[in-house]
Amino acid sequence: MDNKARFMEIYKREITRDGTDKLLEYLEKSDFFTAPASTRFHGSYPGGLVEHCLNVYDCLVDYLERPRVKEIYGIKAEKESIAIVALLHDLCKVNVYKPGSRNVKDAKGVWQQVPTYEFEDKLPYGHGEKSVYIISGFMRLNREEAFAIRYHMGFSGTEDTRMVGASFEMFPLSFALSTADMEATFMLEGKK
Repeated sequence: MDNKARFMEIYKREITRDGTDKLLEYLEKSDFFTAPASTRFHGSYPGGLVEHCLNVYDCLVDYLERPRVKEIYGIKAEKESIAIVALLHDLCKVNVYKPGSRNVKDAKGVWQQVPTYEFEDKLPYGHGEKSVYIISGFMRLNREEAFAIRYHMGFSGTEDTRMVGASFEMFPLSFALSTADMEATFMLEGKK
């Protein structure tokens, strides 16, 4: 099963609230299924964005199943919430990457032009908050989902660290999603 088919299968099975069909239509009309996840780093190739979202989903499901997370931390989440935050946390990256090129030296020191992506955001609303904004135009998020998506970059983002910490303490799914996002980004993905 390819990444688009797998995404659709999980999305349709787990996310059932009002507006999900319209959001899925939006994703299909956008470049979500063909876009990279970044310009030069993790998932910087066609289809990297949907692959990253699926990796985050898998990492989040696995994290939440750990006995320590369940028994000691007491972190629980509904299957629908898990699917929403993991599959949709990076909607801020839809329609922002454009094909381009840059010059790099090859092994012999000769300049070569290589394909890359350029970032061009026509809705510069931040990262996590932009994803929350886009999703909210189609369906309602509960508070924990909204905070998880908003702060999924954790302490690696540009947010006020006090707010990140407060989100992690108040909404454990926020911490869990950030952990899953970092695991997917740094342990599973990279340049291809």
